[in-house]
Amino acid sequence: MAIPEKAVITLDAMKMLDPCRLKPHSMEMERIVTVLDETIAKLEMSSLIPRIIGSLDRFADMLGPEITNSLIEHQKLSKEMEHLLASSGEEDAMRAEEQRGRLCLLEQRLKCSVRNVLRLLLANPSLCQALKYEAWARESPAEAFIKAFGEFRNFMLERLLTSPMEEEEKIQFMEEISLQVKKNTEAITALQAELAAAIRTREEEIDKKDNVIKALKTSMQDLAKDCKAGIQQIKQEGEKQQKEELQGSQARCARLQQDIQQLGAQLDALVLEHRASELALRTRNCRLEREIVNWIQKYDTDMGEKQAEYEEVHAAYVEEKAQLSLLTEKHAVLLQEYSQIEEERRTHQMQKEQALKELNAMTLAATRIQAFWRGYLVRSLFKSKRKKKKKGKGKKAKK
Repeated sequence: MAIPEKAVITLDAMKMLDPCRLKPHSMEMERIVTVLDETIAKLEMSSLIPRIIGSLDRFADMLGPEITNSLIEHQKLSKEMEHLLASSGEEDAMRAEEQRGRLCLLEQRLKCSVRNVLRLLLANPSLCQALKYEAWARESPAEAFIKAFGEFRNFMLERLLTSPMEEEEKIQFMEEISLQVKKNTEAITALQAELAAAIRTREEEIDKKDNVIKALKTSMQDLAKDCKAGIQQIKQEGEKQQKEELQGSQARCARLQQDIQQLGAQLDALVLEHRASELALRTRNCRLEREIVNWIQKYDTDMGEKQAEYEEVHAAYVEEKAQLSLLTEKHAVLLQEYSQIEEERRTHQMQKEQALKELNAMTLAATRIQAFWRGYLVRSLFKSKRKKKKKGKGKKAKK
């Protein structure tokens, strides 16, 4: 059974294109791989922390005061955690809740301490490299976990670089290969069973003939000398018949052996054919790999140009952001001054309105007072005129 060319191409492509030599072809894959690499680095450094703390005097000059103080604080928290865990079994049930609360708080502090130590260590790559050479010994569980995480990282990279179509083609190819191997195995098993049956039949026939010969020999010993010629003839006929049957059995065995050789030749031909196709595919994959490397180099060049452009834009963005921050501060000051001016205007407007109301009230009061005064003057004038008229009339009457 011939294997489909598409499945063969997919399998050889997956064998030839090593994921370790290829770069992720998307920003998401790059970020995932970067996160996994950073996690492995943090795991390696965190597994070395107990070893560094155990030999803190030897590493103090290399680490510096800040990292040394952080490690001493972490050691104190670790001892406090061990003491708390050791004494947790001796406490009574009434203090269990308080014990759990202290344990949770201490656990959070211990996590923050580990993160602080890792931040300080990873900020100095040369120090991390020197610590890896100096404090190389790790505990076996941590080493096994880091190794398993590295295998997980490689597995994730391979899965990210394998498309769903390639995965389906790989599964289909493996199923077809398994089916072909199963069919070949069944055919070989059937031929072997047939060969064994033929050999068994031949041996049974030979055994029967041997028994017949033995019986004839036994009867020949009991016969007289005058039956010797007849017995000899019967023996010759038996040997002749045995020889013919043996020749026939050998011919059948030869035919079966020839069939096995033909199947083996077919298998060799298929292997040669597949090797030839594999060689052609290897050549094609090498050419594709060179094209991919060229595309990757072109991509790196383009990304370098884009990075330079991005840095220029970023510098302009930082400058504009600084100007925006300055303008924001000025705007806040102006807004505060504007609020003060608006408050003063509102207060001045209220005072002006109040003064206008008072002025209107005073004007109205003055108008009324003036009107009242004018009326009083007019009435006083009329009264004086009336008195003068009355006096004049009285004088005329007296005359």
